[in-house]
Amino acid sequence: MKTLNPTRVPRRPAFTLIELLVVIAIIGVLAALVFPALRAAKISAMRGKVQAELRPIEMAIESYKAKYGFYPPDNPGQPQLNQLFYELQGTAQKGAEFETLDGQERILAASIPAVFGAAVAGFVNCTKAGGGDDSKAAEKFLNGLRTDQYSILTTTTVRYGVLVCPVTWPANLPPVIPGVPEVNPWRYNSSTPTHNPKSFDLWVDILVGGKTNRISNWNKAYEVVH
Repeated sequence: MKTLNPTRVPRRPAFTLIELLVVIAIIGVLAALVFPALRAAKISAMRGKVQAELRPIEMAIESYKAKYGFYPPDNPGQPQLNQLFYELQGTAQKGAEFETLDGQERILAASIPAVFGAAVAGFVNCTKAGGGDDSKAAEKFLNGLRTDQYSILTTTTVRYGVLVCPVTWPANLPPVIPGVPEVNPWRYNSSTPTHNPKSFDLWVDILVGGKTNRISNWNKAYEVVH
C-alpha cells in the first residue's frame, strides 16, 4: 500500500543582508526626520503653555487696577520675590497673620518685610482687622489657581507664597530665588517697568533646547535671552 506524503508548505525566502541594510537605512532616515519634528512640537507646546499661563495673571492685574486705581505693588530690585500671590488672591488680617481669602495660606505680618522688602508691611488687597466702613473688602482677582501655579516656600524663619510657572527651573542651574532650587517664579515690576512704562512688566524664563526663552507681556511671541 502506497503511503501519501503530507503536503509541504513552500518555504519563504529569507531577507538578504542587502535588504536588511536597506530597511535599517530607511528607518534611520525616518527617525532623522521624525525626531526633530517631535522635539520642535514639544518645545512649541511648552512655550504655548507658559504663554497661556501668562494671560490670566495679566487680566487679574488689570482687574486689580480697575478696583484700586493702581497696579499691585512690587518688590523693587527683586522682581522674582513679589507680592502678586497675596495681592491677587486677596487676604484678611487676623491678628499677627495675613490669611488668603480661601483660608489655605497664611503669612506672619513680621515676615512680610523680610521677604518682600523693608518698605512692605502688609497688603493692599486686604480686609483689615477692625476696618471702618470706608475700607474696601479684599477681593479674589485670580480664580481657579492650580497647585502647580504657586509655591509655598519655607526657610528656618519665614513661610511665604509666590506665583510660579509650571515649567520648573533646571536644578543644575543657579536658582532664581537663592536657596530654592527648581522654583520658577513670575517676575513682576510695576514701580519701574522698562518695557511697559505706563503699566507693568511681567515675565518668566524657561530653558528650552539649551537656551533661555523669555515669555513676557511685552512680546507676543518669545525671546531668546541667552
